Amino acid sequence: MFDLQLLENSPDTPSFYRVLITVVFAFLLSSLITITYEFTTKGIHKKAHFQQSLALIAIVAATVIQSIGDSLARGLGMLGALAIIRFRTVLDDPRNIAFMFASLAAGISCGVFGFSIALTGTLVFCLAAFIMKVSPYGNPNELIGTLKLQVPKNDEQRAIIERLLNKFCTYELEQLRYLNPKKVETLTEGGTVVREMLSRENLQEFTYLLRLKDEASITEMNNTLLTIEGIEDLRLNFKKQPSKL
Repeated sequence: MFDLQLLENSPDTPSFYRVLITVVFAFLLSSLITITYEFTTKGIHKKAHFQQSLALIAIVAATVIQSIGDSLARGLGMLGALAIIRFRTVLDDPRNIAFMFASLAAGISCGVFGFSIALTGTLVFCLAAFIMKVSPYGNPNELIGTLKLQVPKNDEQRAIIERLLNKFCTYELEQLRYLNPKKVETLTEGGTVVREMLSRENLQEFTYLLRLKDEASITEMNNTLLTIEGIEDLRLNFKKQPSKL
C-alpha cells in the first residue's frame, strides 16, 4: 500500500503524494525555464530536442535525488551506476549550458524538498534572462567579417586602411603578407599553353577580422575602402561565428 499521507514523510521512504508533487513541481519549473529559453534566444538553430531535454531533465534529477535520500550507500551506488553511462552530447553554446544547469538545479532542489529554493532560484533565473535580453548584451552583432585586400608596399598603407576601418567597425590584423611573383598560364587561340610570370613585388596583402559597429553599413564600408589608391583584389565576407567554449 502507498502511504497517502502527504505530511508524514521519511527521507528514506517518501510518500507517494510527496513524490508526485515533487516531480510535477520540478516539471513546472523546468517548463518555465524552457519557455524563457524560447523567448530569450535568438536565431533559427534552436533544436526541439534540446528544449524537450530542458523540460524533462528536472524530473530525472528530482527522481534521482529522492531515490538516494539520506543514504550514503545509495549515493555511492548511484554514482557508480551513472559512471557506466557515457554522455557524448556536446553543448557548444555556453548559454545553453547555463539553461541546462538551471533545469538541473530546479530538479535537485525539488528532490531534497527545497521547494522555496527551487521556486526562488527559477524565478530569479528567468527574470535575469529577460533582463539580459533587453540589455546591451542581448543584441550582440554576431557577424564576424574577413577583409582581404592588396595594396602597394608602403609603410603608410596600413595606417590609411585602419583609419577607414575605424569608422565602421572594430578590427584586428590577422595577417600581413608580402606577395611574390606568380606563374600564370593562358591558352592561346591555337591551343598553346603560355606560361608567364606575374610580377607582384610591389604588393602587400592585409587580412583583417572585423566586427561592425551598430548601424554601420557594409556597403558604405566597401565603397570607402575602394577609394584607397592602388588597391587590388578587395574581398569582404561576413558570416555568423559559432559561440563555442
